[in-house]
Amino acid sequence: MLLKIHNATLGYPQKEVLKNVSLELHTDKTTCILGKNGAGKTTLFKSVLGILPLLKGTISLDGKNIGEWNRRQFARAVAYVPQARSLPFPFTVFDVVLFGRTAHLSVFSSPRKKDRMIAEECLEKLQITYLKDRVFTQLSGGEQQMVIVARALAQQPSFLIMDEPTSSLDFGNQLKIINQVNKLKNDSLGILMATHSPDHAFMCEADVAVIHNGMIWKQGDSKEVITEEVLKDIYDVNVKICTASAESSRKICLPVLD
Repeated sequence: MLLKIHNATLGYPQKEVLKNVSLELHTDKTTCILGKNGAGKTTLFKSVLGILPLLKGTISLDGKNIGEWNRRQFARAVAYVPQARSLPFPFTVFDVVLFGRTAHLSVFSSPRKKDRMIAEECLEKLQITYLKDRVFTQLSGGEQQMVIVARALAQQPSFLIMDEPTSSLDFGNQLKIINQVNKLKNDSLGILMATHSPDHAFMCEADVAVIHNGMIWKQGDSKEVITEEVLKDIYDVNVKICTASAESSRKICLPVLD
């Protein structure tokens, strides 16, 4: 399955945010979106999800314009992991994950045995079954984010849209989320992830699309796109890119302090 953005202008009737956006997302591939605050990453995601109408161009899923998809069918193909994790009621973790099965239920129907089994499997996949009976609002930020990812997986999508999934998480929980992203890619899931850390793109061996000055400025393999010069242009900071170790070819970013 292919999720394709072609020559799209994104934004609002009073303001164009991104112009001439073209991007292809494939299953079993991770694409990271880099850009400073306010660059248009969230606008891009809202457009892909069909929340914001396009000003120009097209976004298609499996060859069909996303506007032509039934919303229930679209939710079975594309799942979303938002930045905000708050829920208004004290649901258990299992109930939150089970909500991900909504797109597979008919109107007024209750979750079936199959739906409960899939929710259990998603908890097991992320190794958080021990949280099953805990109240979601009483979890740590890292635990909540893992539960939200499990909820998205319960939709059994082909694509997972993740809006800064590591924001506000401590270092350890950031690594846990990125580790899970890598595992999900190996399950033939296409992932589109916004991040402020170029290291995340290196860790995921991802493709990268850099949003800068109202457009996708550069895109391609992270090892080729993410350079010291590019990061200087985007964030106005000096960075040294080097190899993680003699045993690994993975690159890392080191800030150069004045």
